[in-house]
Order: sequence, then C-alpha cells, then structure tokens
Amino acid sequence: MQTRLLIEPIEGVECGALVLIAFEGSADDRLGDIAKQLYASGEAKGKEFEMILLHQPSGVKASRVLLVGAGNREKLNPSTVRRTVGAAVRFLKSRFLVNIGCALDDGFASADYVAAAVEGAIAGDFDPDRYKTDKSEDCAKPVERFTVIVPGGSAELEQALRRGEVVAGAQNFTRDLVNEPGNRMTPSVLAQRARQMASENGLECEVLDQDRMRQLGMGALLGVAQGSAEPPALIVVRYRPTGERTSGPHLGLVGKGITFDSGGISIKPSEGMDRMKSDMAGGAAVLGAMLAIAQLKPAVAVTALVPAVENMPGGKAQRPGDIVTTMSGKTVEVLNTDAEGRLILADALTYGQQLGCTHLIDVATLTGAIVVALGHTNVGVFSNDETLAGKLLDAASAAGEKMWRMPLDDEYKEQLKTPFADIPNIGTRWGGAITAAMFLKEFAGSLPWVHLDIAGTAWLEDTKPFLAKGPTGVAVRTFVRLVTDW
Repeated sequence: MQTRLLIEPIEGVECGALVLIAFEGSADDRLGDIAKQLYASGEAKGKEFEMILLHQPSGVKASRVLLVGAGNREKLNPSTVRRTVGAAVRFLKSRFLVNIGCALDDGFASADYVAAAVEGAIAGDFDPDRYKTDKSEDCAKPVERFTVIVPGGSAELEQALRRGEVVAGAQNFTRDLVNEPGNRMTPSVLAQRARQMASENGLECEVLDQDRMRQLGMGALLGVAQGSAEPPALIVVRYRPTGERTSGPHLGLVGKGITFDSGGISIKPSEGMDRMKSDMAGGAAVLGAMLAIAQLKPAVAVTALVPAVENMPGGKAQRPGDIVTTMSGKTVEVLNTDAEGRLILADALTYGQQLGCTHLIDVATLTGAIVVALGHTNVGVFSNDETLAGKLLDAASAAGEKMWRMPLDDEYKEQLKTPFADIPNIGTRWGGAITAAMFLKEFAGSLPWVHLDIAGTAWLEDTKPFLAKGPTGVAVRTFVRLVTDW
C-alpha cells in the first residue's frame, strides 16, 4: 500500500472512495443537504462502524463517499480513529475499491491522528489468505493507495504518516509470522526470517544453536525442545543507537517462541490445537518491534531474545516429574509439560542479564488463566518495578493497546513450592496467570522487569470490523512507543 499526505480541500481529491468520519447527532456540512437528510430520516446515526456509501456525490471529485460512524465526537481519540479507518478500509476493499482517501477534520488532524489513520488502514488491509490458491474475482484485492487529507500541514504530519506506515508494517510483519502453520514455521525457519529482517534493516543477529545452549547450561529451554525432531534456536537481535553511551539504558525484549505447542506429554485436547501455531506470537511481536525500531532509530539500546522451540510428545520428550537445571542454576520440577513457555523464558531472561540488559520485558501467550481473568480484551501486565510498569502502561495507552495491571503479592509464591527442586513449573489451579508470572519473576533477578501475558489478545477468533480473523500483532505498537518515548 502506498500512503501519502495531502493538504488541500477534499472537494478536489480524486479517488475511488473518500472516507468521512461521522459522529452521533451531527451531519457533515461538507456534503450539503444529503447528510442532513440522512440524519433527519434516521438512516444515518453516526454510531460506531456504521457505514453509508454514497455513489457519485455532488461537490466532490471522488467517485464515492463513505460515511463511517465513530460514535460520540467528545470521546474521539487516536485509538478510535485507528479502528474507524481500519473498518472503512475493510468495508471498501471488499467492494474492490483500491484507491482510498480519508479526511481528517481540523479538530483531529494532529500527528497522532494522522499516524493512527495510517496504522488503521494498513492493519485493516491485512488478510490471512496467503495459502489460498483460488483467489477468484470475488476475493478482495489489497488497497493500492491510501491518502490522508488534512486542512493544514507541517513537517510533523509527514513524519507522523511515515511513522504510522513503519509501525503498521511491523505489526503486519508480526501477524504474517504468527499466521504461518507449524510445518512452515519451525524454530529454524523463524531464525532464518529473523536473520533476513535484521540484515535488511541494519540490525545485528545471532542465533544460538543446541550445542551453544548446552554449553551455557540452558537446561530448561533444552528440556522443552528434546521431544521434537526440530532443533531449537535462541534468536538474539540487537539494535544500537548512534553515539550510544555505555551507561545508558539497555532494554531487553524477550518473546516466547513456541512455533507449535502440542502440550508435550501433558498433551492438549485436539479441539483448537491447530491454533497452537500462534504460540510464538510473543517472539514474533519482539521481532516486529525490532523491525520498526531499526527504521525509527530511537536513542535507546534494545536487544530482542526469542527462544524458539517446538513442544512435542516424542520418544525423548520431557516427562512430568523431570527436574531440569536452568541457566541461572535454579532447579525446576516439571509438573506439567504444557507449562513450557515459562521454562524457555526463564533461560532467555537469564541470558538477557548476561548480555547487559538493564531492563527486561517478556511477552508470551502464557496462560489460559489470563483469558479467564481478562477475556480477549486486555493484556495482563505483571511487574516488579513501578517505574517500568508505568512507562509500559503509558506507552500502551498512547498506542491504543489495552493492558491491565495484575497483582504479584508474595502470598502467591506459596503455591510454588516442591520438596524435590527449587521451584515447580506450575502452582495450584487458582491464580494460574499470577503464579506463572511469579515463576518468571524468579529469573528476572534484581532488574526492573515486566511480563505481558497475551494469551487472550494475540489471536482473533472472529473477524472484527477493523481487523481480520487470526493474529493481531498485539504489543508491537506498545513496544515501539515505549522505546521511542523513553
């Protein structure tokens, strides 16, 4: 998709469809009497995602005008614009319209709104149909051009447009990785994709193989990998800002990279297991964030670590009751082989400290318990540091990604006791997302650390008006905002 910024009246803009954002109770004066008539008749109400397509409207050069509802104008924010524009793009592309313009009014033509409009358009244009061979004439085509039209402009708005393009491109890169099936996205393939992305964007990339992990003592990570014929990989991607100071912050982004999760010996039910290709959504999110960071060039050093493993019930698979020694030296009793994400993250968090990270954030499709607690709306946020948690939550709010702080009281640690090792990999049935976070906290050491549980938000079971069914790319926008605002 090509994007551009136009600073001119909407009347002279030529495009297949011109998107005008409509609000409850107020007709758009730019369309003259027709908008007033639509509101007066009750056909138009301006409610969220309401679509009214006008053909050959008078007074504009656009072939069509789409009035897309955004609800109450007083509650408008960049997140609303992102969703509204995404919904408009999906509506129009389904009608084979590939040259789309979107007008932003005086009240919301600032940099954040311009970036949000572009992000919404690019994310809305994504469809998970790569492997469909029968793409008939009935299938929607990708949008070729998206134009943001504003009444006045500045260099800041042009920069915002490019920033939105970069961030949404990174989100879609992440979604593309997550969408790959397990037979086409093995740990080795994920490492190859990371290398390619890093090479094309001036990032350093190193991939630790099984022998190197064994030398480093990563017994938890290797324990998960031992049941699969696919070898594991620990992917390390580094971004270093120009003129980096040795005393500056160094953020470590650690993403769970289970390319397929059968549950191992503690095997999952067959229903829904196909979606376990998405168990590497955390790893994909940090790689997507690095893609955007490389292009935006913030002043903070960032290292991404992705332990990539397949969790399978082979003849050499890890058994319930096994005890593994982590890179940190702590021993773990594996009571459930389906609680494998925290095991691979434990060694990656330790390695991040060894690489000199001063702050750690891990992101993982970690627990079903977080879905019970927060549904499919909010990411669960756990932290040992108020300052870092505050930065993360502020970035999430600015990026339009919903996240909710969860407790980490010491009482929950009482569930993580075993007479046979330092710590078990699961607690009791109750508070499972919290005990999983408590487990990870043991391996963050004394560093400021945040854990994001995205199990409920990394995948859409049903198409939204503004986003296709499948991977969402959640956390990419938050990470990019966190680093650029640091």
